[in-house]
Amino acid sequence: MERYALAKMRTGEIASEEIVQEQYLEFFQKTARFLKHTIEVMENTETDKSLEELEKENRQLYEDILPENYDTSYGNPAYATEKLGEYGQLFSFLYTELRGTIVYAYEKRIKDMTEALELFVEVYAAFAQEEIPDAATVKGILTSYVNDYCQDMMERRIQEGVDPELDFAVKIIMESDLTDLRYLYKYGEFISDNEIGVAQFLNSLTQKEIEDMASTYTEGYRIGFIMGRKDITKKKTVNIRYNLGFERMVKAAIVQFEKMGLKPVIYRHAVHAVNKKGQSRVGYTGGIANPQYDYDHRQDSALFMDGEFVKRKLRAMQTSYEKYKELAEVHGGPACIETFGEIPFSPENRPEALAYTEAQQKLQIELDNESGQIVNRYIKGDERSFTIIAYPVPEIGDKFPEIFYEIVKINTLDYHLYQEIQQTIIDTLDTCEWVEIKGQDGNETDLLIHLHTLADPEKETNFENCVADVNIPVGEVFTSPLLAGTGGTLHVKKVYLNGLQFKNLKLVFDCGQVIDYSCTNFEDEEENRRYIEDNILHHHAKIPMGEFAIGTNTTAYVAAKKYQIEDKLPILIAEKMGPHFAVGDTCYSWAEDTAVFNPNGKEIIARDNEISMLRKEDISMAYYGCHTDITIPYEELGSIRVIDDDGEMVSIIEKGRFVLPGTEKLNEPFEKL
Repeated sequence: MERYALAKMRTGEIASEEIVQEQYLEFFQKTARFLKHTIEVMENTETDKSLEELEKENRQLYEDILPENYDTSYGNPAYATEKLGEYGQLFSFLYTELRGTIVYAYEKRIKDMTEALELFVEVYAAFAQEEIPDAATVKGILTSYVNDYCQDMMERRIQEGVDPELDFAVKIIMESDLTDLRYLYKYGEFISDNEIGVAQFLNSLTQKEIEDMASTYTEGYRIGFIMGRKDITKKKTVNIRYNLGFERMVKAAIVQFEKMGLKPVIYRHAVHAVNKKGQSRVGYTGGIANPQYDYDHRQDSALFMDGEFVKRKLRAMQTSYEKYKELAEVHGGPACIETFGEIPFSPENRPEALAYTEAQQKLQIELDNESGQIVNRYIKGDERSFTIIAYPVPEIGDKFPEIFYEIVKINTLDYHLYQEIQQTIIDTLDTCEWVEIKGQDGNETDLLIHLHTLADPEKETNFENCVADVNIPVGEVFTSPLLAGTGGTLHVKKVYLNGLQFKNLKLVFDCGQVIDYSCTNFEDEEENRRYIEDNILHHHAKIPMGEFAIGTNTTAYVAAKKYQIEDKLPILIAEKMGPHFAVGDTCYSWAEDTAVFNPNGKEIIARDNEISMLRKEDISMAYYGCHTDITIPYEELGSIRVIDDDGEMVSIIEKGRFVLPGTEKLNEPFEKL
């Protein structure tokens, strides 16, 4: 508390001091004023502010990085570099790290707030001298901060993931009057029209409708354990991930999970650079104030990424998981509520942003690989499960309520019907070892997929019959193909992956691995390649095809066409709307040795490929830490045909329509187009 008081006092003085050189004065004064604001929020005990007052406060906290103000924000590395020269990248990193004080303020985390304030004061003190420090010295201050607190940052993050006693969000959900939208501002997250609109819409639904939505989600999680032949009674916690606005559904889900013996673990997306994962947000989140800001800072760890940091972070992970190993052992895995409907984002690449060198890319791959192994030792892959469901947000358009109800319908389709039809498709696929996929109408896809050999077709199968359990909604059969013999070109005219839009994406496979790639997002070909390397290949020199699947949810496809939302659907739904191919790990990564069975009792034997098998010799060679699904929509799909040893073909799909006998019902939704 003494340290906090001193750092708070000094920050307040900096807001009006004019000691540093004029070139740097605005940065320090502006940042100090922001920090003073977050301190005021943390110390404010008033609990009866009006909705208008809360909206104003929220706007003020995020105003500087909003798109309309970003051109003159120090969060923008291009502006920071223009104003501060060689210190631009460093100060933009510092500014971004200090924005984490918003979270510390709302969660009353005085220790984290103190450390952030002290970092700011230390950098300021260096510039308040007659001779200002060089850039290397400033970098040293920032990297020392990261290294000094790496253990604390990691330990807190791991505890958040398994300890139900860290219940900041749970208390908001369970104790607030959810009809009073002021509750949204208790988190400290950016509140956009989407969060407000979803909360208002859910408040218009009956309690039964809410409980039915929650039940689809929680039952999917429970059935996932049953289908995987895993014992849910060994588990005591479930991680709920959601976007703000869905609290009524989450509250109902918490009650339903508790009846299964599971307490909720709900943590926020990471704000420390040590814990962030690119621009993706793992954990609960509010609105994204500016996706370009998140994109610009996706590789901020380039500032401190070196071999020593990798060792330090891995040691911190290991010791932290060991400390919380009893909680980790009874953790069941994530249950995710995703959202979609936001305007597709095509980022601008800023050369001023921090970016990994080639050596750092390799270190990040090493870090991801080793950290995945540590997590799996404490939260075992063959004992945990998950579920994912998705709903639209108001930004999707004026027909948001109609679309929402349509998605509820899609999420609750008759899985028995799909199970029967999909088994017909699987029975045909299991008669051969080769599948050919071709595009049409300008889609240049031409792929040959090599399937595993079935030693006992009466008891074995290559494809999982995916109904509505872990992966909601229903609608796919999938496998992990053999890499040898798998090759060709995958092309899709437009696809939306991990919040980013790709135009004319092409991946060329040889021996099941990507050997060439392109898209047309940017004028410069090298910029397009870097975009794919950053966001699909994740800097692996080669990356395999981990999954081949045929989506069967034509109802979702037709709904997307009806409302013209194809480019806004999440991959969770989009992957069910045509064949899709995942690059990265297989669908069974970290659990390949656990037997998996279809409803008809046949064991799915295609759980490995030649790369995942390397885990038996060198586990560091077996996993990529990513799995990105890319779907060809039906209108771009020319054919899917199985090929027997004599070269004879049997068609499953021709010109975007199912032609295999027994699959006719899948074409009925097309009649509504």
